[in-house]
Amino acid sequence: MPEAMKQIRADLGADAVILNSKEIRQGGFLGLFKKRKIEVVAVLDPQPVAQKKREVRNNDLVFGATTGSDTDSNSKVLNEIKYMKKILEQQVKQSNHSYLPDYQLAYQYLIEQEIEEGLAKELIESVITEHEKEEQSATRESAFTTLQTELNSRLKDVSFQGITYDQQIIQFVGPTGVGKTTTLAKIAANCMLIDKKSIAFITTDTYRIAAIEQLKTYARILDVPVEVAYTTEDYHQAVKKFSEYDLILVDTAGRNFRDEKYIKELEKNVDFNTKTFLVLSLTAKPNDMIDIYHQFQHLSIHEVIFTKLDETLQYGSMINIALKNKVGIAYLTNGQDVPDDLIKPNANIVSHYIINELSEYLNE
Repeated sequence: MPEAMKQIRADLGADAVILNSKEIRQGGFLGLFKKRKIEVVAVLDPQPVAQKKREVRNNDLVFGATTGSDTDSNSKVLNEIKYMKKILEQQVKQSNHSYLPDYQLAYQYLIEQEIEEGLAKELIESVITEHEKEEQSATRESAFTTLQTELNSRLKDVSFQGITYDQQIIQFVGPTGVGKTTTLAKIAANCMLIDKKSIAFITTDTYRIAAIEQLKTYARILDVPVEVAYTTEDYHQAVKKFSEYDLILVDTAGRNFRDEKYIKELEKNVDFNTKTFLVLSLTAKPNDMIDIYHQFQHLSIHEVIFTKLDETLQYGSMINIALKNKVGIAYLTNGQDVPDDLIKPNANIVSHYIINELSEYLNE
């Protein structure tokens, strides 16, 4: 494709517009040994894309009071211009990956969704392989449809269990500010209202008075008992006190995740009857999230809970963490309301969040 673009620029100049590009096979003997080639249809446009875009927008204003079909037609033209602009931008960037424009656009979209570069490359190359197998041409629709199918396929091996009641103690860990306490309350409310289970709270977050009061407030609203554990001995006494309850939810302190002493303190409370959920915020930097996971993985993380989906438009870290570390996704949260803003995910829901921002991306 880069060679084709050079030839087009040499023949038609910088104002050339790509109308279509596809991979074809020619030559060969008895249907075998065909060579792969790139066919590109280009025209010389006397009006730059930016100028056409402004003219169409002006037409929208002129014809806004006419028939609905005119408005729909203008809208389609605008969308196509925006899409062509994206294609041209990718061609100008000349990425190191020699993908056809529609595949390159899909690749760039994954990168902007904060999916790790190596994983994004794997996904796009899987899409290309699938299209070659089916002898399917690259188009915007086919690239993203196959991409979502590929995401679903890879997520089939990811667990989405959440609370299963096979262990009595559920410990919520994670860095400060990710929403552990609120998430704990949402899960508790769902366990009580939907599964009719008896719940008790323990908090070891004695570093912040506000955290204790917040959990006590939730405990009063849900009418469940709560104990504050200042020491390891306090913690074990609280566990013994609540031994008759179906589920004990433990809220841990939000501390600097790089502090190894803090991680070792958490390890003291983990035994055969404890399941640990790591709570991560999607508003965090992707590299920080990976570092956080590695720091906490010594606690035998069962599954991850991703919070603050409503505060970001980038969801790629869910894929990075789940696929790269082969760890499950227990819950997603998308707001502060208890118990409403809690999502029980599956492969389709996660892939939908990744692909859902495509229309906004193309219209930027």
